[in-house]
Amino acid sequence: MSLLHTPPNRPAEKAVQLMTTCLCDAFYADVAKATVEVLDFLGCEIELPDGQTCCGQPAFNAGDWGSSRKVVRHTAKVFAGDKPVVVPSGSCAAMIFHGALLEFEKEEDLPEIEALANRTWELLDFIVHGLGVTRWPGKLEARITVHRSCHLRGSKSPEAIATLLQSIEGLTVEPIDETEQCCGFGGTFAVSFPNISNSMGTLKIEKLTACQPDIVAAADMGCMMHFGGMMEKQNLPYRRMHVAQILRDSLKNAGKI
Repeated sequence: MSLLHTPPNRPAEKAVQLMTTCLCDAFYADVAKATVEVLDFLGCEIELPDGQTCCGQPAFNAGDWGSSRKVVRHTAKVFAGDKPVVVPSGSCAAMIFHGALLEFEKEEDLPEIEALANRTWELLDFIVHGLGVTRWPGKLEARITVHRSCHLRGSKSPEAIATLLQSIEGLTVEPIDETEQCCGFGGTFAVSFPNISNSMGTLKIEKLTACQPDIVAAADMGCMMHFGGMMEKQNLPYRRMHVAQILRDSLKNAGKI
């Protein structure tokens, strides 16, 4: 069994299945909407399978792999087929193509989970390394910083995010210190160790806002919920946006959609 963080030779057809994630469903509906609009602009045929729930990551992170496997098995049934599965959240994508393989290593139905893992893409990785898009025809006058989530490490998503954002007319991506620093969310870690989690989040926010950007961007819903909530409590003036929202809004500004 390969434990590569991103599977090789994944399908990259424009007929895709979209995993909207439970956090989009509960808190960030506009991120899912932006994802659909971006994929539609790129000519993708988008299927939204019924019955989507969760990727299984919360139980996996808590060590309850039995419960997590139940959720992953359901997800594998919901996303049956051979189309690329596109996910607008790095941690959810990594759960499917990395975490799930760990917890199913000794299970009889590992091949079914591997089949799902081997066609799962994080959204920005899919756009750049799947569809081959290297320039984004949008316009957005703004200075932004980008949070690189822990679950994007070892993947090509950070490279894809940089490729797309740096090509948007008028957009300036500002560097930050300690890029690899965790935001402190870590799934159930934030619940089990709230004081440590909040301290980590405070440090991350300091790095992300040191240059006083217009926008703080991310490509992971868990991270956005964590540091976004902390920023809101502190009444910080910076907009928080998913990269998909930036791509969508820049297209609107350029009159492309």
